[in-house]
Amino acid sequence: MPPMGRRVLLSIVPAACLAAAPVAAEMLPAGRRIAIGGYDPVAYFADGQPQKGSDAFWFAFDDAVYLFKNAEHRARFAADPERYAPQYAGFCAGGVSKGYKVEPDPEAWAVLNGKLYLFQFKDRVPGFKQDTAFIDKANSNWPGLKDAPIR
Repeated sequence: MPPMGRRVLLSIVPAACLAAAPVAAEMLPAGRRIAIGGYDPVAYFADGQPQKGSDAFWFAFDDAVYLFKNAEHRARFAADPERYAPQYAGFCAGGVSKGYKVEPDPEAWAVLNGKLYLFQFKDRVPGFKQDTAFIDKANSNWPGLKDAPIR
């Protein structure tokens, strides 16, 4: 094989450098609320526990941005966001049932009837699991609270 000429080498090196450079992740949309404190909504179902998401894997849905721990979780959410998105756009289900919006503690959660509910306080989760009447109240309140300010 003949030796490479200088021109060939000079054209290959920049192309190789570009191919090896990491592709920058698409920037998170400015001004959008990061739901669930940046936790991965799919992890509650797939892993059975909360997992922190990454800025590298995000998806905008329901006036919020959701972060995911990996591309697989992001793809699962994107294919069926209604299945994985927390109820009430990720606000505290207990608060919504009482007529206000407040950010939840991502570690205070329950999957009930295949839906993810988040709460402000961990110690109240067992009570919500025992008495799910809050769901009807929250469902009734949510349309009027959806655009209300966060408490």
